[in-house]
Amino acid sequence: MIKELLRIGAQFVGYRDYASKTEEKLAEVNERADTLAQKLEQSEEARKKAESDAVEARREADKAKADAAGVEDLRKRLHDAETSLSEHITAQIAREEAITKRLRMQNRRFVNKTSQEFELEDPDNDPLLDAVSFLEFHGTEAREGIDEARTGLSRLFPYFFPKKEEPATFLALAKCFNPPEDLGLKMRHENMKVAVESTVALVADSQQTIDWAKVGNTEQIEQAKWRSLIKAAKLNTKKILAYLGIKPSSTPSSSRPEV
Repeated sequence: MIKELLRIGAQFVGYRDYASKTEEKLAEVNERADTLAQKLEQSEEARKKAESDAVEARREADKAKADAAGVEDLRKRLHDAETSLSEHITAQIAREEAITKRLRMQNRRFVNKTSQEFELEDPDNDPLLDAVSFLEFHGTEAREGIDEARTGLSRLFPYFFPKKEEPATFLALAKCFNPPEDLGLKMRHENMKVAVESTVALVADSQQTIDWAKVGNTEQIEQAKWRSLIKAAKLNTKKILAYLGIKPSSTPSSSRPEV
């Protein structure tokens, strides 16, 4: 009985020691489990941070790619703009050269028509601006010449075209004085006709007996003799002109006698 009790006691002590060791082992296991859980939590956080960093890195990479594409597009647009600007400058230079050529041609035409050349006192040393300055000089000269010509032609118009109304524009007025016929010769013939009629009237008024049939027969008089007679008659022309109400010019007539 005692042996059995001793055996049971010894067994109990053994169980107690085993239980104590088991508790120690269980505590170690729990501690290791806690450590592993903590490490697992840290690992999960690290994983999440790694995923977040990966997403952020991917986003930054995508942004970098977009920025690179934008830079490339900007570089291409800048190149296109430079090319367009160069082409525009080339076209502008060609346009200015063409305008300068046309202006110089107009200036040469003015010089050929007016025989008047100009020099710039203070040139701009710019072919286009200097050509414009020359054209302004020629334009001023042309305007003044047109004004003077219009005044003169307006004064002459009633004498050459007594039954017509003077045109409103200068070009139409100038064309009136450039018909196929010679207006100056026509006017001289008209004046000579008036002069002959006036001479006949003066002779008739003098009540002299004149054989008009003989006078009208021009075949019997030579031109040289006729001109000498006209020259001799000029001594009395002032009196005759005054009688007709015409004020004679201070200078002698240089017109050639017409037959």
